[in-house]
Amino acid sequence: MAEILLVRHGQTEWSAGGRHTSYTDVPLTPDGERQARDLRPALAGREFAAVFASPRRRARQTAELAGLVVTDLDEDLVEWDYGDYEGRTSAQIRTEAPDWNLWTDGCPGGESPGQVGARLDRVLGRAARALDDGDVVLVAHGHSLRVAAARWIGLGPGDGSRLRLDTGSRSALGYEHARPVILRWNTPTGG
Repeated sequence: MAEILLVRHGQTEWSAGGRHTSYTDVPLTPDGERQARDLRPALAGREFAAVFASPRRRARQTAELAGLVVTDLDEDLVEWDYGDYEGRTSAQIRTEAPDWNLWTDGCPGGESPGQVGARLDRVLGRAARALDDGDVVLVAHGHSLRVAAARWIGLGPGDGSRLRLDTGSRSALGYEHARPVILRWNTPTGG
């Protein structure tokens, strides 16, 4: 049974500091590069029907270092657009908006949970069609992949808040008795 592998990019300076990073194109740190290379053994020897990646440098670097050949750079896989909150931490944002919650409120000047969910629904539709030819990989970002997993199992975009996803990790979506399920979640590099 074919599966959709989710690969979160390796660590960046901003992810290490808890800064919201969507359109700012930051590179991997040396630790992030190591995380990406550590994905290689788990992916080696597997043939993939498609490898979709976010066009952001951190995702492309991760795919390359993990030994994946990207078949499609997909703008729908970019990270949640944090708008006015780009580059800021949740703690910094809450000094002016104490009740703010990304998963319910979205971001001023950025995207709502529904908008992110719609993008990831399109990605999942393309990935599901490619499953007829084998496994599919999505190389992207923490929040966008969490939304993808929630949507895959029929939950709302905001339910991705309950799915922690570390940098350099891999997860898998698939089917059990013809129902969409999460097969594995947040497996660390080398794990």
